[in-house]
Amino acid sequence: MDIASNDDHPLRRLTLEQLRRRTSMKWRTHPEDVLPLWVAEMDVPLAAPVARALTEAIAVGDTGYPAGTAYAEALAHFARERWGWDGLAVERASIVPDVMLGVVEMLRLVTGPGDPVIVNCPVYPPFYQFVTHMDRRVVEAPLGPGLRLDLAALEEAFARSTAGGGRAAYLLCSPHNPTGTVHTAEELSAVAALAGTYGVRVVVDEIHAPLVTAEAAFVPYLSVPGGESGLSLMSASKAWNLAGLKAALALAGPAAADDLARMPEEVSHGPSHLGVIAHTAALREGGRWLDAVLDDLAENRRLLAALLAEQLPAIAYRPTPGTYLAWLDCRELGLGDDPAAAFLARGRVALSPGSDFGTGGDGHARLNLATTPEVLTEAVRRMAKAVG
Repeated sequence: MDIASNDDHPLRRLTLEQLRRRTSMKWRTHPEDVLPLWVAEMDVPLAAPVARALTEAIAVGDTGYPAGTAYAEALAHFARERWGWDGLAVERASIVPDVMLGVVEMLRLVTGPGDPVIVNCPVYPPFYQFVTHMDRRVVEAPLGPGLRLDLAALEEAFARSTAGGGRAAYLLCSPHNPTGTVHTAEELSAVAALAGTYGVRVVVDEIHAPLVTAEAAFVPYLSVPGGESGLSLMSASKAWNLAGLKAALALAGPAAADDLARMPEEVSHGPSHLGVIAHTAALREGGRWLDAVLDDLAENRRLLAALLAEQLPAIAYRPTPGTYLAWLDCRELGLGDDPAAAFLARGRVALSPGSDFGTGGDGHARLNLATTPEVLTEAVRRMAKAVG
């Protein structure tokens, strides 16, 4: 790989033959005749600054335990440059193994066994899996019209969850997975106000934060009025395709600093040192590469919309400004609750089943846009043939 020149069109650089040499989950779960557009991995070469940082670390045998605040400092700089947010305090940041394990640790700090955790369905399936595995109860507050936050539904869930005077948490996905919705400052401020009224602690998964188009500004939850008591999880994982290099950051608002300080010290031993090095390099030096990815994703959204309008007009799809995921409403196709199963069996295209995302997911499928235009075009052709 030429690590000096891969900033131009990262989503157009790799052939299907090259991609099939990969041994990660995306490329090994299904047989080779299947086009995998399901799990959140991007079909891109590694960003050059990340590749260089890893190569240099390996060359000197820098493969020990993680230490220091370089990752948090890099994220703070990125937040200032990209989001105009100067409130990411390094002293209120702690490395964790990854975002979902960080979510678990944050929920342990603010809830106890059996306590309710509110989520906005349809939502990322591990929200259900991790929360129930840690002996908390999932309470659903469905998204509203336009797949945006429904503040009335959220208030009802908050009131119901705290009616007995117990503790409750709200696990917010921002930007939202699978819909790609980017919450506004007004929406997040309203969330914080409701949380303050009902005494609900807010934990935010902001892993897709860098993957937002310029037209829709990402707003960190900890930056809004009332967000001072929030806890956030951030990572370079999704935006730079670093899932195999484990590392994330837990962030606390000023009023939640004492909560974060109670996190067991051994949690910070879980991230990979090479992961911390990779994520730090991505945030510090990977801006140009990220901009190129965002441009390619914008093209892919337009391409997918055009392809579906031409070949599968019964599928409802609205391009959204966040993430690299497309939420497809396939209910008019008559494929039942799990259209992804039909696309896999008849078209050899793997999508994520909508039913896995909770209430509101039946009849839907999630498609990963972060691939080449050629693969995306062939996938839609196969999907159309599968229902033809």
